[in-house]
Amino acid sequence: MGVYTFVCKSSGRSEWSAKQISGGDIEASASSTFDLERKLVQVALSRESGVVSSSFSLVTPSSGVLQVIVASGFVGGSGAALAPASSVSGEAAAVAPKPEEKEEAKEESDEEMGGLFDSMWDE
Repeated sequence: MGVYTFVCKSSGRSEWSAKQISGGDIEASASSTFDLERKLVQVALSRESGVVSSSFSLVTPSSGVLQVIVASGFVGGSGAALAPASSVSGEAAAVAPKPEEKEEAKEESDEEMGGLFDSMWDE
């Protein structure tokens, strides 16, 4: 099983770039987060074969984290194949309680986040 984690950043010119966090030298860029995710999934599949799960999360409007997991077809010997996280049945989704509405927190700017996202591109 391979786990690939990337820090992603937008240049502000409709260009997203990604650098792998520790353990590798994978880098890529694309015009959208969707295309960037597709490219990085293909790179991960070129290094390992198996079932792929990927997840992209924005941290700020111009930075995010992408994780690509490549696993064999079976997990833990239980015979259960990896399934997408969104495979909830309609019945279960209809019964689930709605989360309480919370007051929206103010968005933090990239300057306030600092740290990991800035240090990746300073090298």
